[in-house]
Amino acid sequence: MLDLKLLRANPEGVKAAVAGRGEKYLGLLGEIFAKDAVYRAALAEIEELRSRRNEVSKKIQVAKAAGDEGAAGAAMAQANAAKEAVKAREDGTAALEKELNALLLGMPNPPHESVARGGGPEDNKVVFEDLSNKREFAFKALDHHAVGETLGILDFATATKLSGSRFALLRGAGARLERSITQFMLDVQTGNGYTEIFPPFLVTAETMTGTGQLPKFEEDLYKVASEPPLYLIPTAEVPLTNMYRGDILKEEELPLRFTAYTACFRQEAGTYGKDARGLIRNHQFNKVELVWLSRPEDSMAALEKMRCDAEKILKLLKLPYRVLELCTGDMGFSSAKTYDLEVWMPGEGKFREISSVSNCRDFQARRMNTRFKRADGKKTEFIHTLNGSGLAVGRTFAAILENYQQADGSVVVPEALERYMEVDRITL
Repeated sequence: MLDLKLLRANPEGVKAAVAGRGEKYLGLLGEIFAKDAVYRAALAEIEELRSRRNEVSKKIQVAKAAGDEGAAGAAMAQANAAKEAVKAREDGTAALEKELNALLLGMPNPPHESVARGGGPEDNKVVFEDLSNKREFAFKALDHHAVGETLGILDFATATKLSGSRFALLRGAGARLERSITQFMLDVQTGNGYTEIFPPFLVTAETMTGTGQLPKFEEDLYKVASEPPLYLIPTAEVPLTNMYRGDILKEEELPLRFTAYTACFRQEAGTYGKDARGLIRNHQFNKVELVWLSRPEDSMAALEKMRCDAEKILKLLKLPYRVLELCTGDMGFSSAKTYDLEVWMPGEGKFREISSVSNCRDFQARRMNTRFKRADGKKTEFIHTLNGSGLAVGRTFAAILENYQQADGSVVVPEALERYMEVDRITL
């Protein structure tokens, strides 16, 4: 959520930052400026009415002290009228505040000053790549869908019979590979100092609002018909980041670092026709998530560390990949700065996103009202939140099938996974 104090103190600076997000948000920002002006004027009017009421109260005291019942009665009538006027104006102001907050919830996070301006993916910048493990195939490399179905470890037909399109069923060694990847990722990240959490997969609307999924992205969420309504999580970022919603942490507790495996659920509204084949864009998928809660002055360094932690998985699996720094027009709603990790998929002949690592700064913390108190006890501030995939398990599964496939149709198990799989190759 935008900082209203910043918006009021530096409107042109906020406007310039928001412009990088796209023209549509400038119109919304204009609505926020206008609504805030009306809201502040209403607050000023209430203060004026309260001041008048206080003056009338003094008149009542003076009249009573003088024994002038008539003047006291008239002043009391004025006081009651002033009280009613204040109450009516406060009710109206509460409605204005609600309208203002609703507008603010629709405004994305302003990009960090270091983020390059751009309109979309074509303006993103490659900042690192490791292609040392990129293979030259002596045969035509297949995509993961074909490799997995040939091996009998991926079964999309049965998944479609059970649940419809964009679901996958894993059999035998495929199920074991998925489990092995997940366990490997958790072992690496807990070894990196993250505390493992196993959170609920269903959360409240308030929780979804805290990290920015609501109200803007409701069409992408699965909503359960319960009272109150619950939502299936689209990522473990949601419950992990919200664990301290409404709390005030101690400075010495920060940073807090969490990792979690969860299933993730997304309707992928508006994406039909895109990546309908295979594991790339399903309604249900598994992911290992990384989340940091940090002091403001530490969050940009934390972003670089989290990026390295996510990259470590790709390095250990010896998968070719690159890192992109996203431009203003391609970042997620809650992010102030984002790196995307993309893995090379030889069967497709292209890079695919496998992790997105973001610093949200105080944007989510304001929505959640999560703060920390400085060690000197004199100041309370909003924390900064960061999140990233460490990694998307299904896409890692797909990348392994494509990069480790062999001419005979088998798939070599990456050395880092052999102790989990207890075999070095998946065969027909």
